[in-house]
Amino acid sequence: MNKKDKLLTLIPALWTSLFDSIITIVNQPKEYWDGDLDVANEANSIGYFIMKQHVSGIFILCGIWLILIGIIGYYLPKKYSRVFLLFVLMAHTFGAGNWLIMNYGFWTAIIFVLFNTILFYKIQDLINRKSVKIGI
Repeated sequence: MNKKDKLLTLIPALWTSLFDSIITIVNQPKEYWDGDLDVANEANSIGYFIMKQHVSGIFILCGIWLILIGIIGYYLPKKYSRVFLLFVLMAHTFGAGNWLIMNYGFWTAIIFVLFNTILFYKIQDLINRKSVKIGI
């Protein structure tokens, strides 16, 4: 797989992780941003712990996680990379979907899942079509 294809495979996982991070940040209560770290609202125990340390913790954690997704997804062998990136896509679709259901309704979560599914398969089709054309 060439560099461009490797980078393309990262898009769904990075997009969904970023979306999950943004919706988590946007939906924190005003009291959290005013300094009451005890009202942090996060289901992920690592994220929750970091958020309880400082209001900037969520931003640092999200940045580090996005970088790790890129590095791990890019450098793992193809088979393992595909599993890792699909796992990240599914986990963050689940996490963001919960925020969407709680704050914006059931159908927003369903549309989000549909969008992520289409994005994943469109990129896979693009990569697979290029591989067939060059005989890989």
